[in-house]
Amino acid sequence: MTTERSISRRDFLQLGAGAAMLLGLNHFKLATAAAATDYKALVCLFMFGGNDGHNLVAPLDSAQYNAYVTARGGLGLPQNQLLPISDAVQGPFGLHYAMPEMQALYTQGRVAILANVGMLVQPTSYAQSTSFGYPLPLNLRSHSDQVVQMQTAVPSASGGTGWGGRTLDLMEFTYSYNSTTSFPVSISMQSPALFCSGAIVRNVSLQPGNYLAQNGLSLWPATATQARKTAQRQMVSVTNGNAIIDAANKVLLDAIDLNPLLEQAASSVTFQKPFPGTDIGQQLQEIARIISLNVQLGVGRQVFFCSLGGFDTHSGQSYQQWDLLQQISTALDAFYAATVQLGVADQVTTFTLSDFGRTLQPSGTGSDHGWGNHCLLLGGAVNGGRIFGRFPLMTNYANFNASNDDYADSRGSMLPGLSLAQYGATLARWFGAADADLNAVFPTLPNFSVRDVGFMA
Repeated sequence: MTTERSISRRDFLQLGAGAAMLLGLNHFKLATAAAATDYKALVCLFMFGGNDGHNLVAPLDSAQYNAYVTARGGLGLPQNQLLPISDAVQGPFGLHYAMPEMQALYTQGRVAILANVGMLVQPTSYAQSTSFGYPLPLNLRSHSDQVVQMQTAVPSASGGTGWGGRTLDLMEFTYSYNSTTSFPVSISMQSPALFCSGAIVRNVSLQPGNYLAQNGLSLWPATATQARKTAQRQMVSVTNGNAIIDAANKVLLDAIDLNPLLEQAASSVTFQKPFPGTDIGQQLQEIARIISLNVQLGVGRQVFFCSLGGFDTHSGQSYQQWDLLQQISTALDAFYAATVQLGVADQVTTFTLSDFGRTLQPSGTGSDHGWGNHCLLLGGAVNGGRIFGRFPLMTNYANFNASNDDYADSRGSMLPGLSLAQYGATLARWFGAADADLNAVFPTLPNFSVRDVGFMA
């Protein structure tokens, strides 16, 4: 004689969050999908706040390390807190001691480092960067502006679409990937992401553990639940002529169709290497679950966005960065193991972005906003065990002058040697884009002679 259970405050909040997520689903149409001929996914992990790349990876060459320690002061990591890695050309380096999992995967050739990459309009020397009128990205060192620019690949605050979304537009409407599915292919975790928004492809935002289930349908007996589901579907399927109501009904109908697929993704696979229970671990676990359905749903290309905040380390950086980087390292390790288990390790590439780098020179117990930064790439198709791009020489900072181009100022902000456009274009080419189509996705790419940095197989 049980009817429907009462809705707790927690249930109500989850239902409200689910309703907010549905806003991205108003073009979702579930179809019986044929298997895609191949599958690839790009997973962007954004470190909000500006990760300090100087301590993410540091040089271990004697002269360079000594210059690093001198410049960093109290922020400098002792050698026994740097996990040794090496590059055949640039020599010995060390990863932050919070990332032993990334050290192991680097040694196995599954992780690569992209050195000193950042937002650029065109190749820029130190002398040019200090010249009046030389084209530079708008409002460098501004969180709000740089977060937008890193996601849009447009060196101003005017970009309305993200380079992940535009790459999907290209894949879907030029090369006909995803033509056999209507399952969401541009997915961000926790909240909408500009990176995932295309001109045509819409970003769907999901929350780990929230599968759009409706609390009001928990009835007894089961026949009562089914009757209510049938009635609800009939009501929201009817067009009544009011555009606002019809759109809301369409969103709800899309969610009804998506709910069993998300629940299936959550229950159909048990990962052999457990994901950590951290927020970033849960986000990456949800992404792995969705990837597990790609063959069944006929998905050809997908883009994902996950994130972790807290990297604006103006003070207390030593502990704070350690805590955040160990969360990322363990979560990425579990995620890569999941792609191996699913048989898609060569088809999924994960990469990091952040607002900007930070100053080499400390500011008390922290560091200030910089420009260029070091990024990580992970996946079976990554040319791992290597550092791409020229790693800035710490001795050039010690002898800072206008004739060397490693640094943008006397505080040790890295002057990017590689542009975000080159970074993204290399990933988009691996994703399946032809070189001739890349300029439309990355508007500053024509300004750079190197269009493929080489970190993808």
